[in-house]
This record gives sequence, C-alpha cells and structure tokens, in this order.
Amino acid sequence: MDSSLYSYSLCAALPLMLFFGFYFLLGRTPEKAIFENYLRSRRIMGAAMLLLAANYSVHFFMKVRFNDADAAILMNLSTYFLCYWLFSSAFTTLLDRNYITGRRLLIHISLWMLFSAVSCIVLKLLPVGKFQTVSILVLAVCLVAYGLLLTWRLLRTYHMVIRMFDATHSDDIGAYIRWLSVVTYWAVIFGVGCGLLTFLPDRYVYIWILMSIPFYIYLFLCYLNYLLFYEQVESAMETYKDKEEDRSESVPTQETPSYHAEIAERIKGWINADGYVRTGLTIKDLSEQLHTNRTYLSEYINTTYGVSFRDWITGLRIEYAKRLLVQNPKLTLADISERSGFLSPSHFIRLFKEITGCTPTKWRKS
Repeated sequence: MDSSLYSYSLCAALPLMLFFGFYFLLGRTPEKAIFENYLRSRRIMGAAMLLLAANYSVHFFMKVRFNDADAAILMNLSTYFLCYWLFSSAFTTLLDRNYITGRRLLIHISLWMLFSAVSCIVLKLLPVGKFQTVSILVLAVCLVAYGLLLTWRLLRTYHMVIRMFDATHSDDIGAYIRWLSVVTYWAVIFGVGCGLLTFLPDRYVYIWILMSIPFYIYLFLCYLNYLLFYEQVESAMETYKDKEEDRSESVPTQETPSYHAEIAERIKGWINADGYVRTGLTIKDLSEQLHTNRTYLSEYINTTYGVSFRDWITGLRIEYAKRLLVQNPKLTLADISERSGFLSPSHFIRLFKEITGCTPTKWRKS
C-alpha cells in the first residue's frame, strides 16, 4: 500500500469530519421552541460525524490497516453499524419527532453491541483462514441488510409526509424536504459502498476515504440550507397532526354521502370567486371558508376529482393562468405567476410544463 496516499486521504477527511461533527453539536440555531426537533436531529448527526472521525483517527494514528487488515475491516463494520442507525435517526427525526423512543434506542444499541461482540469473536477466537474470511463477509452482508432496513423505514416515513403535505397544502411544501430523499439514496450508495470498499486491496483502500468527502460536504450544506425552510415545514407538520385528529370523526360509507351536494355547491361558489389564487392556502383554510369538516372536504376532493388537494389547487391555478395568458398578452410571466397564486415564476413554469407539456410562453403563442 502507498502509505503516503493513504495518510493524505485521511488528513483531508479527518479535519472536515471533526468540524462538521462539532458544528452540528455546538452550532447555534434560532432560539425558538419550533427548532427543538431540528436541533435534536443535528446533534444526532453530529454524534455520527464524530464517531466516524474517531474511526478515521484510529486509522491515522494507530495504522491499524497496516498492522491487522482484518481488525481494521471489523472495526469499520462495527462503526458503520452504529452510524447507519444514527444517520437514519437524524433524518427520520426531521419527519417524525416521536421516532426516538427509549425502547427503540435500547433495541438498536443492543443490536450494535451484539454485532460488535460477534465481530470480536470472529477476530479473536476464529482461526485465521477461510472460515474467518467467510464470517467477516457474513457480517458485512448483515450490515448491508440492516442499512437497507433502516433506509426502507426512512423512505416510508418520507413518502407518507409528502402525501400528507399534498393532502393539506396548496403549495409544494414537499420541495423543502426533497433533499432528504437525495441524501438518503446517496447515503445508501455510499454506505453500502463503504461496507464493500473496506474489503479492497490495501493499495486501493484510500478510495473509500476520499468517497466520503463530497457526501459529507453536501450533507452539511443541506442541513444549513434546510434551516431557512424548517419553520415552514414544521408548521405544515402541525397542520397534518390537526388533520389526524379530525379523522376521529368518521366519513360515511355510502356511495355518495349526503354532504357531497352541499360541499359541491359551496366549492362552486368559491371557484367562481377565484379563491384558489390565494398563496399559502391549506385545506384547513378552505374548510373554514366553506364551513365544513376537513375530513369531509378532503374525502370529497379525493373522490370527486381523484387527486390530492395540492394537485387540485394547482390544476385550478393553471387554468386561471391560461386565461390570463390569453386575455392579457402584455402581462409578464412573473405577473401571471403572482396573480395565479404560485410561489415563484420558476415554480409556475415548471408546473405549467408538467401539466400542459409546454412552457407558458410557447402555449401563449400557439
């Protein structure tokens, strides 16, 4: 192995890991109660970063890879096992503040301790040779399976939250948390890759160290950027919780509930008054305007139009924008976007193209 290349890669990664870890743990956040969950997630992520930094430090100062490659591999697998849970917990906590419980913590810490104990047995008690090598590979497979299980749990929560946002908000609140899915898929590729790359021949082992640098820089920047939108997302989460409480009032099971006709009449008047162009509209706002129950209203929209609340409002706004494009040729796209209730011209153009297949400018000329 080229020890200098190996050492240089550790020198590049270790300071970054230490900086990110301590920043996540000690960096200041707005002193508002609503940021408590964000701070909890960031501290969990900071602990994961420092754990990885400790792993890198052992490699750098003790040269474990040079002295005992199998010990280095098992140490990496054990570190990754705990980091997998810390990473998934940090992300899931942003979506579900009740995810971290004493029982769940005990289960995963116990699994990590069991995995580490088995790793020690494999290293210290099994004879060096084929059987020990196969045992290490089995542990690596178990690690990957554990990581994929945590990923499935995280993505399930993510998609559930996206559906809830679509069902309760006219604006695309889900866009503010889309980075979580990007980071999660990247983390799966990177995490599984690290588990496999740790078995690389010694002369290539620096690759798995260098692979970590762009991933952690991107993760750090995502956390910083998310701070700008977190308050809006958390407020939307509260609306979702209120909606869950409303579900205690059951929806009638007949084919066409009696309240449909009444809601239809009220919605017709609301649409004629162009009420949908109001930005930041939520299903709670609309139910209050129509003097009806949110659960009934949501069920009516889903049943009658076959789409979520957000998609329904977006469709109404696009039709309104089409009328403005035809009737007011001098209006700019920015003006039309604002009058139609969209968050920004770029957001308007993207949604318009998704629904009509062409840009507003091209549609206006046709």
